[in-house]
Amino acid sequence: MEKLLIVDDNDEIRKQLKWGLGKEYKILLAENVDDALKLYNKHQPQVVTLDLGLPPDIDGATEGFRCLKGMLAENPRAKIIVLSGNDERDNVLQAISLGAYDFYQKPIDLAELRVILNRAFNLADIETENRRLQQALIVDNSGMGGMLGQCPQMLEIFATIKKVATVGVPVLVLGESGTGKELVGKAIHSHSLRQEAPFIPINCGAIPENLLESELFGHEKGAFTGAQAQVRGKVEYAHEGTLFLDEIGEMPALLQVKILRFL
Repeated sequence: MEKLLIVDDNDEIRKQLKWGLGKEYKILLAENVDDALKLYNKHQPQVVTLDLGLPPDIDGATEGFRCLKGMLAENPRAKIIVLSGNDERDNVLQAISLGAYDFYQKPIDLAELRVILNRAFNLADIETENRRLQQALIVDNSGMGGMLGQCPQMLEIFATIKKVATVGVPVLVLGESGTGKELVGKAIHSHSLRQEAPFIPINCGAIPENLLESELFGHEKGAFTGAQAQVRGKVEYAHEGTLFLDEIGEMPALLQVKILRFL
């Protein structure tokens, strides 16, 4: 059952709210700041109703503000509803500016107060579920090759990575220099069925044109001047794994044709 903390020095109001709301919520009662903070820290209720005029300053709001600040320090997302009289408008506005969720003007009408409470509990539940889902996303995206992010754009990238990783087809990764294309490639590899096999990157723009084909496909001893021994190419090293061709646009057109035939 959801918890509701009622903080009010008026015994009749505490009894009224407990009687009227006790079937819907687990009611916690406090009549001063110290008791209220102890109950709040112990039980962490989702919603609080707070009378600002608490002893010893029952005609002011210093104790109410102290209580409000103490609860918000414990939980900045606390849903605190301030109960006020007709002549307490300035205090209510200050309470809202300090972080109170809402206010309700006395005398208390349970039907009206219940609407405000339901809205507060619903919002608290939504925020709790949102935090749970965000944490699940962080855990779920922990294998993204060092990439972190929770914005919609990054979450879309993570979802795309997981989708293409399950399909054994060539993947074209586009992006400006320095945006992490190789990280995306590693993430795709780590989420694929090939994750136990090698991930072999090669920068096609950093290797001279006359050596790139040999670097990719290897060569036999004596295949050309200076070929003193058989050399395995990156393609062979990446067998059953992932071959990441960085800057493939810099690759000579003829070699691109050979890569296309290989794929």
